[in-house]
Amino acid sequence: MNQSTSLYLSAIRSILWEEPKGFSFPEGIHVQTVLEQGSLSRLLAQHCQQLKVNVLNNQPIAQDCLSDDEQSLLLPENCWLREVVLQGDNTPWVIGRTLIPESTIRDPQHDLSKQGDRPLGLTVFSADNVYRDALQVGWVKTPHGRLLARRSRLWMNHKPMLVAELFLPKSPVYSKERI
Repeated sequence: MNQSTSLYLSAIRSILWEEPKGFSFPEGIHVQTVLEQGSLSRLLAQHCQQLKVNVLNNQPIAQDCLSDDEQSLLLPENCWLREVVLQGDNTPWVIGRTLIPESTIRDPQHDLSKQGDRPLGLTVFSADNVYRDALQVGWVKTPHGRLLARRSRLWMNHKPMLVAELFLPKSPVYSKERI
């Protein structure tokens, strides 16, 4: 993991999350992409030849390692931590940090701890009974400028997981062209 990636992962944990309704999106941001209710992976895959996941971390994490804010959005149990870089045509577009409670991991249909380099959104949004709630957005100040992030809770088969996504500088979300 390089220094920028480590910095981005730390930054995700320090974001002051806001509701989208009161958030001031600057001109040039593709708000529809940020507020996407379906799979961000599917949406981004339409804008590259190859969408690839680089897994940075995939391991169990104790409940007491989560922030109070994270714990309030999840079940009171240990989680599986999955941290990835989502790349479009070998360009880093998104850093993702997902917390999956143990009871969600044990879903008989999908063992998300063995997701590997497959985008999580492709698996989750192919399951039954999937929806997103608690969508929030925020800014991160980095040496590469201010970056946009979003966080939401995904429900798969009535079981939650918390996904935070940081849009990196070359992400299409910042593109002047329509995505």
